[in-house]
Amino acid sequence: MRAVDLIEKKRDGGALSREEIEFFVNGFVQGSIPAYQMAAFLMAVYFQGMTFEETTHLTRAMIASGETLSFPDVPGPFLDKHSTGGVGDKISLVLAPLVAACGARIPMISGRALGHTGGTLDKLESIRGFRTDLSPEEIRKGVEKVGLVITGQTETLVPADRGMYALRDATATVPSIPLIASSIMSKKIAEGIEGLVLDVKTGNGAFMAEETKAQELARTMVAIGKGMGVRTVALITDMNQPLGRAVGNATEVWESVQILRGHPEGAEDVLELSLTLGAWMLRIGGLAEGEEEARKKLEGALTSGRAYEKFREMVRFQGGDPDFVDAPEFLAHRYE
Repeated sequence: MRAVDLIEKKRDGGALSREEIEFFVNGFVQGSIPAYQMAAFLMAVYFQGMTFEETTHLTRAMIASGETLSFPDVPGPFLDKHSTGGVGDKISLVLAPLVAACGARIPMISGRALGHTGGTLDKLESIRGFRTDLSPEEIRKGVEKVGLVITGQTETLVPADRGMYALRDATATVPSIPLIASSIMSKKIAEGIEGLVLDVKTGNGAFMAEETKAQELARTMVAIGKGMGVRTVALITDMNQPLGRAVGNATEVWESVQILRGHPEGAEDVLELSLTLGAWMLRIGGLAEGEEEARKKLEGALTSGRAYEKFREMVRFQGGDPDFVDAPEFLAHRYE
């Protein structure tokens, strides 16, 4: 079996077997298949697509390329959320502490800028000292002690995606449904979660501008999640305008902190989407029976200050300076 033969097969529209996909992914991670051949493979997938079976095989191979997280001595539920991204999308910064304050455990593995949008990790690094390179042991400790972490991929967690993610951004192959679905779901399932809520953006500011494409991506990811034993829900949300008023890494952190401190003025859409997604997370995690009960719990965590305190605990645990949270106006001078 040769990498060039598999590239040619996919280039010409053929379907790859599980063994062929595993060979390609493992070879890339181990270094026997160079980056330029993986780039060619990604381009072939971009133009020819993949069947659902191929996408599932790719996801499984990516998960198997490294270690996975587990929390055997920590009570759950273990939940997460993922957004396909958009301008001003700082939902994770509000949502994760909000849901964690209601009793969930959130081992969130996030990414950096991809295409035209800033990444959650880039935003959090606006906070002085904030670490996004936690080890697996630090992730486990943070989930147990704080209830959540937001960090990047470790060297050993889905290493195949780490390399492919960078190549996709550099080769203009980002908006490919099989590649998006396998990238997202491999990272999320490797976290050891029980439930996942997906925020699939559509509109002129999203990767999936056409709603039909967004629906196809959502259905693909939900099917992958359910097939691997993770309770998965997807929502199609509007990305025809920025979320909130702030756009930019430091300013989006500032706006998120303002929301958590009870001042959502101008960012009511961010709060509403956070509550909607959070309600689904609580429901699939068994922390609420219906939407009304879930939203009441979330609103209570917000008005009581528990969600804000969770954010502060996470910042402190991950090495961040609490002054940047208690006085977020400091963020305005981050780059001076």
